[in-house]
Amino acid sequence: MRKKLLKAYQKLTLVSRIRFSYIIPFVPIVFLTIFTYYNLWLSNRQYSDMIGSVVKASSFNMEFKSDFDYETYMVIVGQRDVSDSRLEEMLRSAKQVIVDLGNLTNKGESAQRLTTIEKYLSNLENYVDRINKNIGRPGTYDENIQIWENDIQVGTSLLQESFYQYIYYEVKDLDTERESQQEFFTRIVNISIGAYLIVIALVILVSWYFNRLLRQVQQEQIQLRKTEFLVLQSQINPHFLYNTLDAITWLAESGEQETVVKMVGSLSEFFRTSLNHGKDIVTVAEDVHHIRSYLEIQSIRYQDILEYEIDVPGRFDDILIPKLTLQPLVENALYHGIKNKRGGGRIVIRGFEENDSLVISVIDNGVGMDEERLNQVRDGIREKAPEEKNIYGLYNVNERIRLHFGEAYGVHIESSQGEGSVISIRLPMKHLS
Repeated sequence: MRKKLLKAYQKLTLVSRIRFSYIIPFVPIVFLTIFTYYNLWLSNRQYSDMIGSVVKASSFNMEFKSDFDYETYMVIVGQRDVSDSRLEEMLRSAKQVIVDLGNLTNKGESAQRLTTIEKYLSNLENYVDRINKNIGRPGTYDENIQIWENDIQVGTSLLQESFYQYIYYEVKDLDTERESQQEFFTRIVNISIGAYLIVIALVILVSWYFNRLLRQVQQEQIQLRKTEFLVLQSQINPHFLYNTLDAITWLAESGEQETVVKMVGSLSEFFRTSLNHGKDIVTVAEDVHHIRSYLEIQSIRYQDILEYEIDVPGRFDDILIPKLTLQPLVENALYHGIKNKRGGGRIVIRGFEENDSLVISVIDNGVGMDEERLNQVRDGIREKAPEEKNIYGLYNVNERIRLHFGEAYGVHIESSQGEGSVISIRLPMKHLS
């Protein structure tokens, strides 16, 4: 088992090992916390049961003795029948209190007291039954009075005294449990303070040791991800080029020389801005110029279904933006929104300032998405490796913006089925120096 764990640890990346090292000091704290909460929960449960039993015992009518004695006497002197008196109701109510207390009582001594109280109630029931049988028989009045004086009154006194004792000992146990909880809590606090101080010292030590190495690894990972995105871009451009060249060939064969010239010019501008001397960061003006060339080409290819408008004020021209940011958004709007819609479609690119940031929105009136699909796309662009190829372009844009400018920036999507979509990017107001 130890060898398997060691082998699995060795397979981890360096960053994973560093993170694992941060976690180790907290393991004892986790176990201590679980142990503490469990014991506090157990103690609190016992405390609550004891409070419940005291409250339930207090619901017993403390006037039971005088009321029961009086009701019994009225039956003996013929003022009431047993069926018309409150005797059965009082006995039934007292028994129900005993049943409820039995469900709350865990300690043996308290359970034994309840058994005694239950026995007293049973005796009272027998005494009432004897009196009831004697009523109507000649010469039994004196016998009933004797039962009332020697048995009923003594039994109710013992019953009430037993309830008083039960409540007294439950309250006493409550006080003992409270002191025990305070002692336990104080001990746990002292242990926790010591454990937390040790953990803090270990975390500081680990942070000091791994901080420089972690920064180096992060920089290497960022550079690697940038390289992966550049490779992805190189795969996107040939696909677009093939489709455009096919369209130019079709137009040339149809004799539309002016359109061919216009399309070739737009294609030339498109790739000139795409290459851009290998720079990964360009200005908004450059990326807008690039997307304008792209839309000119696509409007020729899809002239029956595509209209577009670009409204990005000139005051944002020198704001920095990752190269090829807008093109995947427009491509998504065209291929997944407009092309799937019957009739003509419209794409609007609009730029505006919001909360000290530049927001550029690509708005289409295509088929849109339902809420389930919208959530899938949102989750996909946040994943490290989205499984769905259709959203890889959006994921690429979001990741490049976050890599260059931070987690506060990136892509946001809103969509309604049948109405269209709005894909927005948020950029810092970082000007070209």
